Amino acid sequence: MRDPRYNKGLAFTEKERETHYLRGLLPPAIVSQELQERKIMNNIRQYQVPLQRYMAMMDLQERNERLFYKLLIDNVEELLPIVYTPTVGEACQKYGSIFSRPQGLYISLKEKGKILEVLKNWPERSIQVIVVTDGERILGLGDLGCQGMGIPVGKLALYTALGGVRPSACLPITLDVGTNNEQLLNDEFYIGMRQRRATGQEYADFLQEFMTAVKQNYGEKVLIQFEDFANHNAFELLTRYGTTHLVFNDDIQGTASVVLAGLIAAQKLLGGTLSEHTYLFLGAGEAGTGIAELIALEISRQTKAPIEECRKKVWLVDSKGLIVSSRKESLQHFKKPWAHEHETVGNLLDAVKAIKPTVLIGTSGKGQTFTQDVIEAISSFNERPIILALSNPTSQSECTAEQAYTWSKGRAVFATGSPFDPVEYDGKIHVPGQANNAYIFPGFGLGVVMSGAIRVHDDMLLAASEALAQQVSEENFEKGLIYPPFSNIRKISAHIAAKVAAKAYELGLASRRPRPKDLVKYAESCMYSPVYRNYR
Repeated sequence: MRDPRYNKGLAFTEKERETHYLRGLLPPAIVSQELQERKIMNNIRQYQVPLQRYMAMMDLQERNERLFYKLLIDNVEELLPIVYTPTVGEACQKYGSIFSRPQGLYISLKEKGKILEVLKNWPERSIQVIVVTDGERILGLGDLGCQGMGIPVGKLALYTALGGVRPSACLPITLDVGTNNEQLLNDEFYIGMRQRRATGQEYADFLQEFMTAVKQNYGEKVLIQFEDFANHNAFELLTRYGTTHLVFNDDIQGTASVVLAGLIAAQKLLGGTLSEHTYLFLGAGEAGTGIAELIALEISRQTKAPIEECRKKVWLVDSKGLIVSSRKESLQHFKKPWAHEHETVGNLLDAVKAIKPTVLIGTSGKGQTFTQDVIEAISSFNERPIILALSNPTSQSECTAEQAYTWSKGRAVFATGSPFDPVEYDGKIHVPGQANNAYIFPGFGLGVVMSGAIRVHDDMLLAASEALAQQVSEENFEKGLIYPPFSNIRKISAHIAAKVAAKAYELGLASRRPRPKDLVKYAESCMYSPVYRNYR
């Protein structure tokens, strides 16, 4: 009863109460898991404040694991915004104040030289997926230091609920290397180390020790997902460890894969191919350059043109304006491939007028940057402009669904990063899609784990995008949606896992032999079920 993995509360049967000496420790009523689920959903709906709902869900996870996942799977559309973006962002900001029981593993600079020992303190031996953050760039909220733990915990809850990876095989980790957030350093409830961030060689050595220890302790088939690292470290880590470890960066690769899926699906809605479009991004960080690269890669695969040629269809605007070749000397390395020949353009509106894009994508982390002028401009030379406002949480979205549909006179094909309600314009209901990474990473992770893949290859990301795009039905298209509803997410994840695993086998990266005949069925059979077990 005290162990969340085995606890069933009032659902313990007469026989179980007798056998396991639980008589008298529980009230006499015996109820079903379904009734427990109904009761807790009623309780959660009583809370007006999303953060209270988040705390109630976390409390349930610490008390009764199977019931927590049953709730999340059966009410995914209602609870996803609670356990993940946007509410998890607020939870991270206030993590010190709401902290009651530790979840996951905290590895700080104090543990330097002893990281392997710390990993051995985690009670589970068989780990398949690790989500790790250093808390430097949490969503669009910036440096939250040690309090970024809410993100790995939330992500792994989704690996289980949506992708079916066993909870005991998931390990959330926060690397505490300090924080530069003055507010946190002066907050009496802050739970992390009170010092400025380690950088340079000290940081690199710490990460090197961590990556080596993970491989030594869990083998090379453990998937390490980097999460919410700052731009300069994210690219560096992916490049450095991509060839030696099974690593995946959700902000760069997961976001790219889910956006590409939406763009592939939009071609079915509008007709035509990806190569016929011109893409303009606001934001040239991890998400922006990651999506841009995957779009160029897919166009290159489809047209057989060299990738350098395909990159020319994609333009990026950063804080200093359009990225053009005359700025090349001063650009960070990850922006350089996107510096094309063009005169300098200082802002987004002028860039829209100059480039005349058919697709506008926001990954800036800055709210209200797709202004009325910008949306009216792109709508003036496109019958159906594709507009994706991807920044999280909701407050940081480049524009709202209502603004996008109103300013484009209902013509935009629109999706966002955080959820928005349907909008009525001119007598028609428009349902905005949500380009949520939760469509991709749980199924992607399951595909990697079930095939025993030893490396992540870009072709596996393209396979995931294509699998997701295939799940959008005619009925979804009629509503203007370019993503399927989340209610079918486990079915969608099984299809994504199967396509990712198939690609891993094709590339010779899979180590699980023999290859299962029907990969979709195999994926479904691997998925964790939250239904209570009977105890002898």
